[in-house]
Amino acid sequence: MKGTPIIIAALFLATGSAGGQSAAGRVWDTNRHGWYMYFGDHPVRGRWGAHLEGQWRRHDVATRWQQLLLRPGVNYELNQSAMLTLGYAYVKTHPYGDFPGRYPFPEHRIYQQVLVRQKAGGVRLQHRFRLEQRFIGQVLPGGDGAVKVDSWRYQNRYRQFHKAEAPLGRTGKRQNWYAAFYDEIFVNFAPRHGAGVFDQNRAYAALGYSLGKPGKIEVGYMNQILARRNSSIRESNHTLQVAVFSSFPFGK
Repeated sequence: MKGTPIIIAALFLATGSAGGQSAAGRVWDTNRHGWYMYFGDHPVRGRWGAHLEGQWRRHDVATRWQQLLLRPGVNYELNQSAMLTLGYAYVKTHPYGDFPGRYPFPEHRIYQQVLVRQKAGGVRLQHRFRLEQRFIGQVLPGGDGAVKVDSWRYQNRYRQFHKAEAPLGRTGKRQNWYAAFYDEIFVNFAPRHGAGVFDQNRAYAALGYSLGKPGKIEVGYMNQILARRNSSIRESNHTLQVAVFSSFPFGK
C-alpha cells in the first residue's frame, strides 16, 4: 500500500509528451493531462436520486484547458444492485496537443445508463453501460473575430465500463484503503458522420481512501487511446486523475 503512490507517480512521469509516427503511417499525439473530478450520486426520496458530476480537465497536467464537463442526471434505484440514470452533459473542448483544433467548441449530450454493483469476495465490482446522443458544435470565426457555432453534428456512442476495488488496509477498525482498476471502451454507431467505429479506450489504476458516509477519494493514472474523427491521428494521453465520490443524501 505504501508504495502505490510512488508507482502511480512513476507511471505518469515516465511518459513522454512528444508526438510520433508509427511505421504504418499512423500519427500519434502523446499528451499529459490532469483531470480533477467530482462524482455525486445523492439519494433524494425513496428510490429517486440526483447525479451531480463536474470535471475540470487540464492540458499539461494543470496549466491550460483541455475540457470542461458538467453532467447532471436523475437516478432510479431498481434494487440494491442496479441503478438507472437519465441525464444531460455539457462539454467544452479546447485546442491542445501537437495537432490542435482551430477553436474551442461546445457539445451537448443526452445519456441513458445502467449501473450494476456486485461483490466477489472482498472485491467491489461496478459495470456501467451507457448510451449517448451527442450534438457537437461546428465552430466558425465570426465577423468581429469571435467564434460562433455554425451548425451541430449529431452522433451516437456506446460506452461500456468495468471497475474493481480491492481492499488494501485498515485505519483503526475501518477498511479505508483500496486499489481501484477500470477499463472503459467507447464505440460509435450510426449515424457516425465520418467517425470510425472505435472512439477511445481508457485504462486506469489508482489508490483510494474511503471517508465512510461522506464518500471516498481516488488518485490514479489513466491511459487514454483516442481516435480523431476522419483522420489517421490517434492520441495516447497520460492522465493524472484526482476524483472525489459522494453518496451523501439530499433527502430523508
